[in-house]
Amino acid sequence: MQQEKIVKMFDKIANKYDVVNRVVSFGIDKNWRKESVNECFKFIDKKEIIILDVACGTGDMIEIWKKHTHNIYGIDPSKEMLKVAKNRFPDISFYQNYAVDLPFEDNFADILSISFGLRNVIEVEKAIKEFYRVLKKDGILLILEFTKKDKNSVFRTTIDFYSNKILPKIASFISDKEAYEYLPNSIEQFYTKEELIQLLNRNNFKILNTKSFNFSQVSLIIAKKI
Repeated sequence: MQQEKIVKMFDKIANKYDVVNRVVSFGIDKNWRKESVNECFKFIDKKEIIILDVACGTGDMIEIWKKHTHNIYGIDPSKEMLKVAKNRFPDISFYQNYAVDLPFEDNFADILSISFGLRNVIEVEKAIKEFYRVLKKDGILLILEFTKKDKNSVFRTTIDFYSNKILPKIASFISDKEAYEYLPNSIEQFYTKEELIQLLNRNNFKILNTKSFNFSQVSLIIAKKI
């Protein structure tokens, strides 16, 4: 799918995005986000930090980051998703930009997070290089994302069945069916966790910690710019 089409799809579902996410994930995605932020701060010893939340969407990660600092910048290519985010957090600065072209100078941020957004970037490696550019030396990259399975298991097969068959039907009653049919397809076309780790290593990131959620359907990777 072309990058512009993906953005238009998110524009279309922006007003109901949060409701659908809470329903289809049973609210557990908020726990994943909280745990990811807590893990990230195990590697941060500064009090004054700058955070970039890329593909920020409606601001779910910003809500959690705000408990640690207000020096946060939200970036997303979807105009309509940003409208929702701005209404939720009028004190935060938002930018309508793609992940491959961030409006910040080199060595700008202490932390860059991208949650459930890297999978929607067509040029993933270009985005990784851009994350490296804007992070300070020893800056932290947090990736929370659905990843392709690298081995079969009963539990993962069950979770994938829910994502492929049940989730789009539930979403169709609330929002746009096409958008939630895109979700399982995008996972299957994305990286496994190990492939994503290798990509980060090739681009001068050192892996600090990884975790898996939802029977390995969701991966957390915390890496440092070296």
